Amino acid sequence: MAAPRQARKSVFWPGTAGFGVTIALMALCPILPIRAATTEYVVVDRITGLAIYGYDPVAYFVGGAPAMGKGEFDHPYAGAVWQFRNPGNLAAFAADPDVYMPRFGGYDPIGIGRGATLAGDPNIWLIAGQRLFLFHSAENRAAFAAASATAVAVAEEAWPTVRRTLSP
Repeated sequence: MAAPRQARKSVFWPGTAGFGVTIALMALCPILPIRAATTEYVVVDRITGLAIYGYDPVAYFVGGAPAMGKGEFDHPYAGAVWQFRNPGNLAAFAADPDVYMPRFGGYDPIGIGRGATLAGDPNIWLIAGQRLFLFHSAENRAAFAAASATAVAVAEEAWPTVRRTLSP
């Protein structure tokens, strides 16, 4: 073994001063819990960075169906990039985003009520109380539709606690 390589290797060898200092420093540092904040305040596609996977949130209200947005009509809001089908939908969202943005950032309200963040599927949706809700499954949408006022109240109560687990 060459002398420079042997010198580098010996610094980290157990029993050397370098190793002892490292262990001492590790002992002095507090062990912090690892927080697995894996999501954002708004459901975002991790590959494209688009809110609600690139679907146009205004389309649910004006077209009555989910529709993909287009790259030339995007707008940053709430830490995410939103896409729209046309400039009219973009203008409507920009004027009052809270009207069109899915409630709970696109997370399933049934999951929120249970204390979990389940990303809503833009194709499983419902408008209730003039708000857009996205659901993780058709079963959750059916449970919500059966008692939407109760489901919203439970989710509203749990949302501040659940939101604290999300990364900004």
